[in-house]
Amino acid sequence: MTDLWEPAAVADRETAVAEAAVRLTRAARDHKPCTPVRDLLGAKDISLAYAVQRRVVGERIAAGARVVGRKIGLTSESVQRQVGVDRPDFGVLLDDMDVTGLPAVPSGRLLQPRVEAEIAFVLAEDLDEDDLDVERVRAAVGHAVAALEIVDSRVADWDIAITDTVADNASSGLFVLGQQRLGIGEFEPRDVTMRLYADGKLASEGDGAACLGDPLAALLWLARTAREFGDPLRAGQIVLSGALGPLVPTPPGITVRAEMSALGSVTATFSPEEHKG
Repeated sequence: MTDLWEPAAVADRETAVAEAAVRLTRAARDHKPCTPVRDLLGAKDISLAYAVQRRVVGERIAAGARVVGRKIGLTSESVQRQVGVDRPDFGVLLDDMDVTGLPAVPSGRLLQPRVEAEIAFVLAEDLDEDDLDVERVRAAVGHAVAALEIVDSRVADWDIAITDTVADNASSGLFVLGQQRLGIGEFEPRDVTMRLYADGKLASEGDGAACLGDPLAALLWLARTAREFGDPLRAGQIVLSGALGPLVPTPPGITVRAEMSALGSVTATFSPEEHKG
């Protein structure tokens, strides 16, 4: 299998990064999905795609956004097979993505949203050591809460390969955190069961084992990868550890509720306003 970190045959990598970032940023600004960026990056060069992600996120930070954590994507084997990869990816969580305190999720900020239920870990310690294992990341967790990640794509019709979603900040959108906090010694993440309801009807279900076999394994992968990128996970950051079940579309006006065994529930109602053209 070709190494996805191996540079693709892109003649001018800096130009490719700049053009892909402009395309994705314009799609978000104009609220109009764009064509995939893999025509610029190739379909498998993850390192080049992360360079685009850094450019896009860096522009948002320069405009005033603040990093509050990371999200892990592609934690399901079925989704990995769908996009032809054998590893997860990650995106950056910014403070303006957190809509927990709002009366409704602002549908007007989204293009083609879907929701997934996840465990959110809030870190109490940095994870910047050379020797990281699952017990070390477990010890670094301050508490966990139920969460809804509202994924979104700036790429039209979700026509994505791995480089498209990585470049697009791992298809990040918004997120909502539950209120009930549990210490990591009070529950076992891989044993969490989840049921997600859309307007009162069961729409998705799963468990912690659907997330790389154990959400703590996903956290370990992220901790190691973030450290390798020179930007390790820090105390106070939120980590959305990956979906526990299939994605559910979220049109304006819908209410979704995830019930997650020991972690309790988390609910979000999407505003009825139509998407802006």
